[in-house]
Amino acid sequence: MSQASLSPSTILPVAFGGLLSLTAAMGIGRFVYTPILPFMVHDAGLTPAEGGLIASANFLAYMVGALAAASGRLTQFLPGDRRAIFLAALALSAATTAAMGLFDSVAAFVVIRALSGIASAYVLVFASALVLDRISAAGRPGLVALHFAGVGLGIALSALMVAALARSGADWRMLWYASGLVSALAFLACTRLIEKTEDPPHAQARASGPADRRLVALYVSYGLFGFGYVITTTFISTMARMSPALSPYETAIWAAVGIAGMPSVMIWGTLARRIGNAPTYAIACLVEALGVTLSVISDTGLIVVLAAMMVGGTFIAITAIGLMQARLLSRGNAHSALALMTASFGFGQMVGPTLAGLAYDATGSFLLPSLAAAAALVIAAGLALTPATRRRETGNAAPERE
Repeated sequence: MSQASLSPSTILPVAFGGLLSLTAAMGIGRFVYTPILPFMVHDAGLTPAEGGLIASANFLAYMVGALAAASGRLTQFLPGDRRAIFLAALALSAATTAAMGLFDSVAAFVVIRALSGIASAYVLVFASALVLDRISAAGRPGLVALHFAGVGLGIALSALMVAALARSGADWRMLWYASGLVSALAFLACTRLIEKTEDPPHAQARASGPADRRLVALYVSYGLFGFGYVITTTFISTMARMSPALSPYETAIWAAVGIAGMPSVMIWGTLARRIGNAPTYAIACLVEALGVTLSVISDTGLIVVLAAMMVGGTFIAITAIGLMQARLLSRGNAHSALALMTASFGFGQMVGPTLAGLAYDATGSFLLPSLAAAAALVIAAGLALTPATRRRETGNAAPERE
């Protein structure tokens, strides 16, 4: 990579490209389902159990896609061209988002959301590899937070867009078409912002060794976190729509998730640099547990908006800090540790929506699965604080240079 390509004037567009890619593939591609789901329940006849099944298909495919991306098998066919894979996945994410409006069967929705999950996983893995490698090589670690802010930006944007279109009379199909169009525009922007350059060199992997018990505990914790956050982020708009007291706050609740998520990596990352990754991860899990609990025990709009901010202001940061901590604790090639983290997280978030949908059909409420999710987050916090070995942990939330 040339020195010019690492200059401050050229690295900023790359960071903005990362922001837009996560806005499209994660904030919209993965999470726009939440504000559109109430319209599909009302107008397309979906039940909460079917809605949970469709969400779980997306999360299962995300897990499979992330593991496949981490394995690097696709790069055997396109060696050295991570950008081509990234752009193809981003285009697929936009296409599958729009395609949701073309069908009306649960089977079709499951297949399309599964393809969307694979696409979003590849975008996350390859966008982060491309963008974070270049940010690190340019010596601008502060831009990492800008990259990850794309998830929160997409969530906030989806809330406002869905609300505005619904008020204008758009049906659920139009909501999906509009979301796909926004994602396609982000794809076009990324083709210009993230240009093809020589990837920065990587240092050789450290010698392998036995897994640290803290890392094993973190794998379990990360799976519990995946279960703990996903029920609320999947059904919070549906819960608001079903409550006469909360329905006027439906847009504000989902927007609060995204707005709080945008600066979350920067805020929690600052704390992690002061007290360490593990304590910060644990505190964030406890804050999120409180948010999940408040979202189902209160029918006061402002309290549920606050609960949404607690969830949105933590889950993106926990995701990032957990991966950084796994990378720090891993011995040998960090890719295997990140793959296991992804698998654990994917399993947890796959189980959550289906369980919540079935529980709703049985009890008429999301209370019990949400309280179970909050309990899982408390346990996740405890596991993150598994005692270290005698060698003192020195990690922080800033990504290491490769």
